[in-house]
Amino acid sequence: MGVLLRFLVKKKITYSFLILVFFVFCFLVFNKALIKDKIYSPEFKNEKTTYLTDFSLPELYSSNYIKLSEVIENEDFSIVNIWASWCVPCREENDLLKSLSSLSSLQIIGINYKDRKKNSIKFLNDYGNPFIYNLVDKDGTESINLGAYGVPETFLINKNRKILLKIIGPINDNDVKHIREIVNG
Repeated sequence: MGVLLRFLVKKKITYSFLILVFFVFCFLVFNKALIKDKIYSPEFKNEKTTYLTDFSLPELYSSNYIKLSEVIENEDFSIVNIWASWCVPCREENDLLKSLSSLSSLQIIGINYKDRKKNSIKFLNDYGNPFIYNLVDKDGTESINLGAYGVPETFLINKNRKILLKIIGPINDNDVKHIREIVNG
C-alpha cells in the first residue's frame, strides 16, 4: 500500500507541475499579446513619398473595376475621400464635398470603406452623392495602403497622383477654402 501511495503522490505532483507550467506558459503568451502595440500603420518604402499609390477597386453601382491612375489623369485635380455610411463625421462633411463638386477642374472620388453595399447606397440617396466615382474597399486594405488611418480621410491630388493636401478627419470650411485656393491657382 505504501508503494501505491508513493506512486499516486508522485503522479499527482507531476500532473500538478505540468498544469502549473501550462498555466504559466498561457499567462506569458496572453500577457505578451495584450501588451503588444496593435496599431497598424502603413509601411512606406520611402518616407518622402508624396504620391498616391495606384490601385483598382470595384465601383459601387456597377462592380466594374476602376484603376485610379486612369480616372485622375482626365482632370487637373482630384479629391479622394474615404468614407462609410456608419461614419457620423462623413455625414457632416458630405455637404462640403458637394459644394466642391461645382469646381470644373476638380473631380471627387469616393472610396467606401468596410461598408455594406445596401447601406452605402442608402447613405448616398439620403445625404446626396458628391462623387463622380464611388469605389468600394470592402476589407479596407487599399485605404490603409494609401496611408489612411480611418474615416473620413481626404486627399487632394493632381493628375500625376501627387498629394497636395491630406486631411485626417472630416473636412471643414477652412479646408474647403484651402482646396478652392489650390484648385483655382
